[in-house]
Amino acid sequence: MGTQETGESPIKSEGDIVTCRKLIRIAATEAGFGMTDVTRIVTAVSELARNVYVHSGSDGVMRWQILSQPGQIGIELVFQDYGKGIPDIEQALEAGFTTAGTMGMGLSGVKRLMDEMDVKSEINVGTTVTVTKWGRAK
Repeated sequence: MGTQETGESPIKSEGDIVTCRKLIRIAATEAGFGMTDVTRIVTAVSELARNVYVHSGSDGVMRWQILSQPGQIGIELVFQDYGKGIPDIEQALEAGFTTAGTMGMGLSGVKRLMDEMDVKSEINVGTTVTVTKWGRAK
């Protein structure tokens, strides 16, 4: 089975979080990421997919693509929701910040796990979080 270079998965139920994790575990492994990086990527997916589910009224999507540059592999993940938005992105990126009253690692934890992160949000329109992880091509 060859690596699926791109894909999309809806996030409308709690079960969709598990589906996102499984899809990305397979994609990242087949792309050539090592076990440690796969674990980091899947952990970030779990947090971001849960954020979409919890904060969007269960209306969102995860998209991914496998990237390659000379000597490098990468995976880019985009989580988009149509929820209430994030009023203060800077605050949301602070360690320990939560609006859901959970002990989740939040956006700050995702930022530590991944190499690149971009958050765009508009109140009452939604939020898009794009993260990328890079590794050495094998």
